[in-house]
Amino acid sequence: MKHYFWAALLLALTTFSAKAQNISSAKGIVADTAAGAKLVNASVSVLNSKDSTLVKFVRAAEDGTFTINDLKPGKFILLVTYPKYADYVEHFRLDSLKRSIDFGTLNLLLKSKLLADVIIKGKAAAITIKGDTTEYNAGSYKIEPNSKVEDLLRQLPGIQVDKDGKITAQGQTVTKVLVDGEEFFGDDPTLVTKNLRGDMVDKVQLYDKKSDQATFTGIDDGEKTKTINIKLKEDKKKGYFGKVDAGGGNSEYYQGQGMFNAFRARQKVSAYGTVANTGKAMSWQDANKYGASSMQMSDEGYFYSNNRDDLRYNGEGIPYSQSGGVHFDGKWNKDRETINMNYKAGGLTIEGLRNSQSQTSLLRQTADGRDSTAMFNGANNSNFSNNTFRQKLDVTYTLKIDSTSNLKIIADGTLKSTKRAESEESVNMRGNNAFQNKSTRNSDNDGTQQSFLGSILYTKKLKKTGRTYSVLLSQTINNGEDEGLVLSNNNFYNNQGVFTHFENLDQLKTSSSKGSNFNSNITYTEPLSKSLSLVLNYGLNFNSSSSDRKSFNKSALGQYDIFDENFSNNFDYNQSSNQGGAVLNLKKGKNIANLGAKMNAVSLEQIDVLRNDKFKRDFINLSPQASYQYKFSQYKSVRINYNGNTQQPSISQIQPVRVNNNPLFISRGNPDLNPSFRNTINGNYNSYKVLSEQYMYGYGSYSFTINPVVGYTVTDTSKGASEYQSVNLTNKMSSNYYLNASFSRKIKSLGFNLGLSVGLDGSRNFNYIRNSDDPERVLNASSRTNYSFNFNASHYVAKKYNFNVSLGPYYNDNQSTIQSTDNSGGGFNSNGSFSVELPGKLQFSADYRYTLTKRTKTFDQDIDFFILTSTLTKKFFKDESLKLSISGNDLLNQNTGFSRYSYDNSNSQSDITTIRRYALFSLIWDFNKMGGGLKPKN
Repeated sequence: MKHYFWAALLLALTTFSAKAQNISSAKGIVADTAAGAKLVNASVSVLNSKDSTLVKFVRAAEDGTFTINDLKPGKFILLVTYPKYADYVEHFRLDSLKRSIDFGTLNLLLKSKLLADVIIKGKAAAITIKGDTTEYNAGSYKIEPNSKVEDLLRQLPGIQVDKDGKITAQGQTVTKVLVDGEEFFGDDPTLVTKNLRGDMVDKVQLYDKKSDQATFTGIDDGEKTKTINIKLKEDKKKGYFGKVDAGGGNSEYYQGQGMFNAFRARQKVSAYGTVANTGKAMSWQDANKYGASSMQMSDEGYFYSNNRDDLRYNGEGIPYSQSGGVHFDGKWNKDRETINMNYKAGGLTIEGLRNSQSQTSLLRQTADGRDSTAMFNGANNSNFSNNTFRQKLDVTYTLKIDSTSNLKIIADGTLKSTKRAESEESVNMRGNNAFQNKSTRNSDNDGTQQSFLGSILYTKKLKKTGRTYSVLLSQTINNGEDEGLVLSNNNFYNNQGVFTHFENLDQLKTSSSKGSNFNSNITYTEPLSKSLSLVLNYGLNFNSSSSDRKSFNKSALGQYDIFDENFSNNFDYNQSSNQGGAVLNLKKGKNIANLGAKMNAVSLEQIDVLRNDKFKRDFINLSPQASYQYKFSQYKSVRINYNGNTQQPSISQIQPVRVNNNPLFISRGNPDLNPSFRNTINGNYNSYKVLSEQYMYGYGSYSFTINPVVGYTVTDTSKGASEYQSVNLTNKMSSNYYLNASFSRKIKSLGFNLGLSVGLDGSRNFNYIRNSDDPERVLNASSRTNYSFNFNASHYVAKKYNFNVSLGPYYNDNQSTIQSTDNSGGGFNSNGSFSVELPGKLQFSADYRYTLTKRTKTFDQDIDFFILTSTLTKKFFKDESLKLSISGNDLLNQNTGFSRYSYDNSNSQSDITTIRRYALFSLIWDFNKMGGGLKPKN
């Protein structure tokens, strides 16, 4: 028995000794040697080097010393912090050969003496994840002298910037770019990214911006905008800088732009001007904003802007643009008052030709009662010219009344005028290649729109921590006037292609629309405990709109003075609502969650003024919401959200007027439409590993609509003419889904950044169709799913060369229950850029875009094009501020403006006039006189 006792004792002592040998320690002294002081109670943390999780934490003693015991072997990060001093970070390792480490005296420096925030032995983290915000450290990425913010953004994981300056982050479009948290020229991100210097940037923050009231309460109200905030370096907030770019070339192409910025500590003043017909001086966001603001029914039955070409310039047509603007923001009264003002004006003219081919399927019954599919083929040639002039002024004023209350006032006004003209010829053929109809149509339209937005937000924090209230009042006004002529000649043929008759149209169209919307919302937040709070809200809203559409036929005297009641209507649509809601909000540890709902009592009034008909309806709408976020660490988090909301039909959907702008496709409103209810679930995941510089993100969303509004088309197959109306679908749900995931990592041994991304997006929609010969309508279910895979690689060597390439296949799956053929097909996309520094201050750069669209069952031809652009630049002066360049656009002359798409029961493809090959000589001057400072020492 004694032998067993001594053996057990020996084994225990041996085990204890082995464990003791695996226990390590670290020690040191925290001091400010410049001031000759020890930093008492300095925070000393040991973090796991792999994921930055906390391992040990101590405070420095009165003599500045610290000792951390009971450390296991491994790789660690030492983090020392002290108020008003720069953080100290150092990587270290403990193992069997080195069981303890003495850091000696750690000298911390005051932040006021440094340009950088952190002293690092090693390398700073390039990415930090703070809740919903992903923050990039600009100093971790290299850019060339005089590079712009967009050149910096192109290097950041998870962010893509295309050739037009459009920014996509984490699979979503970025629509707002702020500078130090403030608006800079309002709604145009590229005025920041294309003009602000990249070397001015300290941090880049990416997040979903909420409304001001949601930001104050911390409760999501469903309003989110993917936003980038550019934080400037302190020494770059004083001085002036800018750019002048003038160029001209062959084929009468030209472009010019200039921008001047003057920054002070509390003021920013900027001005810019552009003129071009290359499409490059006009930003993508500006191109979106220069269109008509109201939405109209298209000839094909879906909704879009008043003209499909003046709303967006995305390579369709030849653009002629001029724009300019002024920005000012300032702070005064000890930063208690701020103002932000932007004025922009510009004109855009787009001219071009479009050639389209289409195939439409219709289900019809045979003589023996069986269903069969009839195919119709169409061809359309159109010539268009669209001109828009727009002015916009917005002002934001904020007042910090005291330490607990704030006031924010916003005023935003826009004036817009449009001129549109289009002439087209179309032919439709039956399945036996016999003519069905031929049509020519000419239309022109002049319009004006005015819009105004005003809002006041007051926020107040009460004595009890977490107890707050806020009041929001807002008013929007939108008015528009349009007048134009429609001339149409239509010839019709029987089943054998023999001409039967013609129908002509010659009408003057006028329309007047008015809209006014008043919203109010009061919120009150009550803390129930340290981690739980309740948010209550109440809102009273009034919305009124009117649409007066008139049609006039030409009289024998040649005047358009014969009122056509069949295509005219004057309609008022009024809505009032009382809304109340409650949300529980939980913040505990690494968890943030909220759950709540809003109840909305809605009263609708519809008035047909011409026919003196009134119709009133009342609804009770419920809008539930929930969200949950878990933060694993400083570099990893996950979030999921749910929102449900009621969607009221628009006035253009319910106004009972027949719109015959295209006599072959007449639309009419449906005053019996009911609201739909949309459910949306979305989530995202972010993860970053500091040492390996590995970044992962994923974003997904799924939405489904109950009682959706769908299209109902009745087609007269003898003529090929259709009539469209919106109706509710009661027994089916439409849906949309989206998924995007990306992985990127730096291969340090090669200096390469590699990334992979996969994408999935699609929808399932419905529409009714009926042939005039058939008594029953048929429900068509159409589904669309797009699959994509992308690989990208980039490499950057300062002052030598850099390149970026992205490539991958895609497949579009398009299905329709009534189509015997489909337009499903795949393809391949690739784009890239390359730049190399040559002797004599020469730089050569090139970028390309390759697209392959494979044949489908509907269209039996592969389409591919390779668009190559290159530039040779000569740099002058020591700071390379002056450049002379020659560039060639679309060197292979392959840009045809090709597109292919499917919609419901039809497929189509088109070619359109676009900017093709040209050469351009440019002189570029970047000037800069910003404040400087001492360079930080390692």
